[in-house]
Amino acid sequence: MTFPDRRTSNVLLTILLFVLVLVILYTARRVLLIFAFAILFAYLIDPVVRFLQRHSLFFKNLRGPHVVEAYLAFLIFAAFAAQGLAPLVSNRADKLFRETPVWLDTVTSGDIAIKIGTAQGWNELEELRLKSFLVDHREKIRSLASSAEQFASNVLVALVVVPILAVFFLADGKRIADSFIQLLSTEDNRQSIQAVAEELNTMLRKYIRAKVILGACSLVFYAAAMLSLGFPNAISLGLLGGVLEFVPVAGWMSSAAVISTVGILAHRHWIWMAVLLGVWRMAMDYFISPPVVGRNLEIHPLMVLFAVMVGAECGGIVGIYLAIPLMVVIRVIWRRALSSEERLPLPSELPQAIGNR
Repeated sequence: MTFPDRRTSNVLLTILLFVLVLVILYTARRVLLIFAFAILFAYLIDPVVRFLQRHSLFFKNLRGPHVVEAYLAFLIFAAFAAQGLAPLVSNRADKLFRETPVWLDTVTSGDIAIKIGTAQGWNELEELRLKSFLVDHREKIRSLASSAEQFASNVLVALVVVPILAVFFLADGKRIADSFIQLLSTEDNRQSIQAVAEELNTMLRKYIRAKVILGACSLVFYAAAMLSLGFPNAISLGLLGGVLEFVPVAGWMSSAAVISTVGILAHRHWIWMAVLLGVWRMAMDYFISPPVVGRNLEIHPLMVLFAVMVGAECGGIVGIYLAIPLMVVIRVIWRRALSSEERLPLPSELPQAIGNR
């Protein structure tokens, strides 16, 4: 017998192919993430497209014109929201962009310690301690600033690329899915893969529905709390908070930072607002979000919390956002695999099954 034999060669080739696929997936992980977010964004816009298509007098058999209508409605909504927030952020944002490099140099050189000490009434020794700490950690501060700048640039690129890619999924989503199934399936398992794809489609729609419900809850809470405390532009800030609810961790942090900053600048009850924001975040994370997501996806709330915590540990913000969709995908495939195995006779039943034919 020659070595390696045919069976060993097949096993080795399978392992090498599996490793190659993993390497390709890891190398192209950023591209795959952008496509994943584009698919989720397409699921978010799809109900609007289907509503326009169902109630339109023209082009009912075409999705393209209604995709354009949905995007125009989205842009108009974004324009109105930006117009409401523009008086609050335009001048301050321009000042922030101009002064950020100077402020960073002041921090890394330690000169900001003198300003803080003068404002707080510190003695010279306390100022020197803070200045020494900042100088010793200069490289870490610059690295954090560089990471924040890169993250912001990636977010801006994603905000442009993701909606563009989502157009293709909205216009030809079914055809793309059918082509993908044809590529991966054979005549024997095509129906099973089609059933898995249809179930995944249903579950992802339910996931996006749950996120919309959570965003609407945050919108109502933010707007009501700010109106009761006399915040300016409460409705626009509430809309911003509701939209940012779709972004895990960084979304609610950004909402809290913007709302608190507006309260401080407007001399409103920002301390009470900060307390309400903290209470609302705890209620959302532990009492509202798990039941809403679990009820829509038929998953226990404890499993939702577990998936989010594992996603945060493995992938940070992106892991938090994709943890539940990935759990849904794994759950659907696992259930289908178990159901297909249950339809097969056990080894002990094979003689009886053959004899009954």
